[in-house]
Amino acid sequence: MTEILFDDIGSFPLPPNISKTELSEAAFDRSDDAFLFPVLNQIFEFKRDAGVKIPNYSQARDMTEQFLRPMKDEKCCNGPFDLKIECAGTVEMEALDLYCQKIREETGEKPLVRMCVTGPTELYLKEFGGASYTDIYQIFAKDVNLFVKNAMNDVQNCKIATVSIDEPSIGINPDLALPGDEIITALTTAGKEAAKNGADVEIHIHSPLYYELACQAETINVIGMESAATPSYADMIDRNVLNDYDTFVRAGITRTDIFSMVGTLNEKYGGNVWDKPEIMQEIVTVMETPTVAEKRLEKLYGVFGDRIKYAGPDCGLGSWPSQELAAALLKNTGIAIDSFNQKHK
Repeated sequence: MTEILFDDIGSFPLPPNISKTELSEAAFDRSDDAFLFPVLNQIFEFKRDAGVKIPNYSQARDMTEQFLRPMKDEKCCNGPFDLKIECAGTVEMEALDLYCQKIREETGEKPLVRMCVTGPTELYLKEFGGASYTDIYQIFAKDVNLFVKNAMNDVQNCKIATVSIDEPSIGINPDLALPGDEIITALTTAGKEAAKNGADVEIHIHSPLYYELACQAETINVIGMESAATPSYADMIDRNVLNDYDTFVRAGITRTDIFSMVGTLNEKYGGNVWDKPEIMQEIVTVMETPTVAEKRLEKLYGVFGDRIKYAGPDCGLGSWPSQELAAALLKNTGIAIDSFNQKHK
């Protein structure tokens, strides 16, 4: 059996006393990299210390604004939304490259990292909702590919092993009126540079209802599956279809729906436990333990076999109450994957 790889989706709690707005503005105006870079790399270090094998860059900004803002800046565009390549930068990857330089100097190897980009469908829905302007939609796809292209060219000390196109609205947003062939074309374009450089290209979706569209996108080879919180999602993906398109899955094996889990604890203890860290610990000591996660992975392996290439938490952890609790979930996930891999050597 090929080893299953442990990656994460991206978002993570910020350190205490640092606001998302403050960090986001620092990322856009680049007025204080001495503040910004250490915060981003502290998050990345939490992930590495927790055992994530291919950690995503520290995603701490609004996922659509991060990419739409330069795409809507007239100084950065040749025409409507037609982004100039020099404006398609990702400050998170720039910060990460400096962090990776230290590791490379110590170990002689480039750390493996994951880059996520918000997909053209998600960006388009944010800007235009249910309208159908397919020409602009395809421009969005080209813009997304530029962000990846710049990162692939500019990052020298990390190896971008995986690129995720984040499309949570595909399959759940009723406003999505774009034709299927246009979605396939856009996803193919968005993943072009990543595939060209030998990276795996994942699609992160919240529902696999239209997973076959992603399978048909030539550059995408991994389908994300939030199967920890919603096990029935695994029933929606046909292993034969994956085989036909030579596509793999990323299995979610630990839940990240923090508000639902806290709701369960509220019912158990008869009150609001959000500000009670000693009780909140039950999320990682009772509910989402390595044993629970490994059992989920074993069950999914029984369905998909070697079509599972990656595993990790369902989604991002940005809404979790503390960095320590989020890191504990990542650590539990890693223990489960390591144990599974050892048993299936």
